[in-house]
Amino acid sequence: MKTSNQKRAFAARPSDPDTWVRTPEPHPDNGVKADLFTARLTIDVTPELRGRIKVAAFRRGITVADMLRDLLSREFPDDTEGAT
Repeated sequence: MKTSNQKRAFAARPSDPDTWVRTPEPHPDNGVKADLFTARLTIDVTPELRGRIKVAAFRRGITVADMLRDLLSREFPDDTEGAT
C-alpha cells in the first residue's frame, strides 16, 4: 500500500461569490444536456414532499428535473441586465 504525504487543502472562500458561482465546472463531454446543465444541486426534502413533486411532474407529463429547473428559473430570473 502506497501512502502519500500530501495533504488535501480546503478550497479558499471566494472573494467574489457572483464570479465563483458563474464559473463553469469542468465536465466530460456527455452531449447537449451536459453542456446545458453542468451543476448538480442536492437538497433534502421529506418523503411526502418528494412524492408530491413526483406526482405533479407526472401529471404535467414532464420530468421532475425539468419541472424544478423551470420553477427555479422563474423564482431566480437572470438579472444580468440590471447588475452593476
